Amino acid sequence: MNSREWMEKADKYIMRNYGRYPIVAARGKGCRLWDADGKEYLDFLAGIAVNNLGHCHPRVVEALRKQAGELIHCSNLYHIPPQIELAELLCENSFADKAFFCNSGAEANEAAIKLARKYSREKYGPERFEIITASESFHGRTMATLSATGQEKIQRFFDPLLHGFTHVPYNDAEALEKAVTSRTCAVMLEPIQGESGVNVPSADYFREIRRICDRHSVLLIFDEVQVGMGRTGHLFAYEHFGVEPDIMTLAKALAGGAPIGAMLTRDEFASAFTPGSHGSTFGGNPLVTAAAVAAVQVIAEEGFLRRVLEMGNYLRDRLGELKGRYPFITEVRGIGLMVGMGLSIPGADIIRKGHERGLLLNCTHDTVLRFVPPLVVTREEIDEMMMILDGILVEI
Repeated sequence: MNSREWMEKADKYIMRNYGRYPIVAARGKGCRLWDADGKEYLDFLAGIAVNNLGHCHPRVVEALRKQAGELIHCSNLYHIPPQIELAELLCENSFADKAFFCNSGAEANEAAIKLARKYSREKYGPERFEIITASESFHGRTMATLSATGQEKIQRFFDPLLHGFTHVPYNDAEALEKAVTSRTCAVMLEPIQGESGVNVPSADYFREIRRICDRHSVLLIFDEVQVGMGRTGHLFAYEHFGVEPDIMTLAKALAGGAPIGAMLTRDEFASAFTPGSHGSTFGGNPLVTAAAVAAVQVIAEEGFLRRVLEMGNYLRDRLGELKGRYPFITEVRGIGLMVGMGLSIPGADIIRKGHERGLLLNCTHDTVLRFVPPLVVTREEIDEMMMILDGILVEI
């Protein structure tokens, strides 16, 4: 079927909770995506920071193919070798001692919320259950993670939200400490806020947050769902800021495009999860963890992350050139290959024109163009993107 026929069928059968663009994704390779009519797109969205290794990375594809022929699913009542191997890879390359696997970022954040509450209840009593998060944060769309999210526009119509979440301004350590009470069990933050416009905190923000959490015996949770797995030029974003969380959540890019979520923590806190306290039917299944092992191994190879930093610097430098030419560009910010371009005008028309010219970008928070290309993007592909984008901006 062609794109028009697919979209007609989607309109008949698919719920309209997404405002979908008129693009029917048919296949992908590296930083390229093709629609059902054969039109080629340069992909600088990567499934919203999911396809960090590009579309259909050969080692991820081979891992999926091999595992699918051996064992696709079995219960977590049994030991699963690729799940164990993935847990080892993540723990040996991070602050953590233990891993829990699920299916998405929202599920990983749910697990972190539950662990923080259970650990704190058992150590300090039932009144210690509140969690502080940031305004303009995004932690998911389940009821708990929606309550944790600091954006009223996506909470609308879902009242009553869960009790026990307080939102404070991002990048304001003083405001956060003032919000801590005897009922606070955890602070949950994104190292870089993605959905609200690629907001990068000041250099000392997280060091001060770590001190506040230690001073008040409060757990520090880092939501690295979007920024983890090499996106910042470090395997995990917390490494960039020189602090370690107590709990960290991952998803998106962890399995090279396959659906997975993970929560990592230290032994002291992991012990609060006992048999029956939490679980997931499909979490950590053989198929997706085999893909994740392959993806993590690629990202951890020598030179990979150094190249991400180099390409990120090059991308920001090139975008900075546009800022000097177009007065409606207010700022270029980001770390590694997570970059935002602030605008003084709405960005929706730029995205639409990009699609017409074969470029996939994203506009978040209405006025921020978000650049999260695959981490395997080349200098030549960045130049190609710049040529298309410049051609769009000059018409505004």
